[in-house]
Amino acid sequence: MTREEQILFCEKCTNRKMDMQQGMLCGLTGRKADFQGQCLQYVPDTSIVERRDPLNPEDDVNLYRLSETMNEKLRAQQNLPVGILAGIVAGLVGAVIWAAVTVATGYQIGYMAIGIGFIVGYSVRFMGKGIDMIFGISGAVIAVLSCFLGNFLSSIGFMAEYSEIGYLEALTSFDYSFFIDLMTETFGFMDILFYGFAAYEGFKLAFRQVTAQEIEELRD
Repeated sequence: MTREEQILFCEKCTNRKMDMQQGMLCGLTGRKADFQGQCLQYVPDTSIVERRDPLNPEDDVNLYRLSETMNEKLRAQQNLPVGILAGIVAGLVGAVIWAAVTVATGYQIGYMAIGIGFIVGYSVRFMGKGIDMIFGISGAVIAVLSCFLGNFLSSIGFMAEYSEIGYLEALTSFDYSFFIDLMTETFGFMDILFYGFAAYEGFKLAFRQVTAQEIEELRD
């Protein structure tokens, strides 16, 4: 067990003590950690638990502080194609909901872009189990494209209402040579802002959150 992996436990323990010369020490022994696998004197600091990310109810681990061997074990569990597929499915569902709500209310609710970023990023994370940068980039790109699709489907819905035809008929009869003109006409400054939020959520949430318990299971 490396020093970095031991510190992951020590920094969440009430018995920890920081020494300016030696770094993190055990307050009971006055020495650096020397346990392997589990510390019998470990007492979790509940104040740290209360500050955890509410989206991740378990202790998450800083991957950059793990050994390269452990990171390689985590990478072996990654599945980028499945993660991307899950993100695309989530993005399509989000775009359809965005369009349905926009047409029903007559207003474009920009905050839905944040919701799309959330479900896309979380889907990529859940199915892809990725720790590499490509997962975050994929989540951000899919989220933004899903927002564009939501805007487009909303425009088609308004056209269908105006022409008093069915939605599918409006979708299939639309002259797609005017697609760029349509998107340019309906695009505004607030779209840039909300798409940015969607990209941020899609990126941030796409990465796997690894718990200390999972690290122990991989070590066995």
